[in-house]
Amino acid sequence: MMARIDDGLAFMLKFENVSRYEEGAVIILDRRVYPSKIEYVHCEDYHAVAKAIGEMVTQSGGPWLAASLGMVSAARAARGLSEEKAKSLLEDAAYILTHARPTTSRRMVAYIQTVVDTAWQAIVAGKDPEEAAYQYVMDRLEDRYRKARRIGENVVSLLPDDVTILTQCFAETLIGYTLSVAQEQGKKVRLYCPETRPYLQGARLTASVAYDQGVDVTVITDNMPGYILSQGMADVFICAADVISLDGYVVNKIGTYQIALAAHENQVPFYVLGSPSPVNHTIDTVKIELRDSNEVLHAMGVRTAKEGVKGFYPAFDITPPKLVSAVIAAEGIFSPYNLRATFDKGDIIEE
Repeated sequence: MMARIDDGLAFMLKFENVSRYEEGAVIILDRRVYPSKIEYVHCEDYHAVAKAIGEMVTQSGGPWLAASLGMVSAARAARGLSEEKAKSLLEDAAYILTHARPTTSRRMVAYIQTVVDTAWQAIVAGKDPEEAAYQYVMDRLEDRYRKARRIGENVVSLLPDDVTILTQCFAETLIGYTLSVAQEQGKKVRLYCPETRPYLQGARLTASVAYDQGVDVTVITDNMPGYILSQGMADVFICAADVISLDGYVVNKIGTYQIALAAHENQVPFYVLGSPSPVNHTIDTVKIELRDSNEVLHAMGVRTAKEGVKGFYPAFDITPPKLVSAVIAAEGIFSPYNLRATFDKGDIIEE
C-alpha cells in the first residue's frame, strides 16, 4: 500500500480529522475545543458548513477543505434538478461558502469556482456532479499537502541544524511539514508558540501538533515574543499567512505585525510560508475581518472582563514587506518585493 501524503503528521492534520464527507454531510473536527475534547460538527448541507466556518469550528487551512466539501454536498443536492435550478443552487452555495469569512473571501471565490465548474461540467455531460466534485476536491487536497511539504522543505533549507523557532497562531500543514522535514534531515528543533488569544490556537493547536510530532514545544503568552526575541531565545520567526498580496504585504492572525516588528528590531529573520495570492494584487484588495467584540471578553467560555467593559477584535493584521525576510512558497524562496513575476496569474488559483 502506498504511503499517504499525510503520513507522519499529527492527528489533527490527517485528512479525515480536518473535514470528511459522508453521504451529503460534512463532518468537521471542532478546533474550538481540541485537544481537551475530540468532537466533530456534523453539517447536513452547505448552509451549515458556512455557519461552522464563520463560527471558527475550523480555521487556518481548514475552511478550504470544509468549503470544498460543502460544494460537494451542494452538487449532490443538484442531482436531478433542471439545469437552470442546478446552476442556481451551485452558485448560491458558492457565494455562501466563500463569504463566511471576509478576509480570505476574494481568494476563496476563485478557488471554489473551480469546484463549481467541475460539478457543472458533470451535469452538462449527464454524469454525477457529486462524484465529479468529490474526486476533484480530493485531488486538490493531495496537491495542497504536496505543496505544503515543498514549502516545508524550502524553509528548512534556510534553518541551522540546531534551531529554535518562534511561530504565531496555527499554520496547520505548513508548520507540520516544517517540523517533520527538519526532523527527517536530523535537525534539532525547538518551538515557541504564543497562546493566540482569544481562541488560543497556538496553545491548543500548534502546541498539540508539535508535541504529537515529537518536537520540544513551549507555550508563551501573547505579550512575551518581544522578550523571547530580545534575549536571543529564538533564531527565526516563522508563520503562515491568510493572504500574501502581490505587493508583499502579509495578512495573518492579529499579533503577527508586532512580532515582526520585534524580530526586525532584534535582527531575527522573519519567514512567511504560503502562496502569494494572484487575486490580491495590492493590499487594499484585502478586507480585515472585524469579529464580535465579545469574543475578546471571554476565554474558553468564561468571561474575563467586567460586564459593561467593551472589546475590539480585528481578526488579522497587516505586516509590510520591509519587515519580511522572505516569502517561502512551493515554487521557491522569494523577496516580498518580487512576487508578481511568478504569481501574477490573473484570477487563476492553485490552492
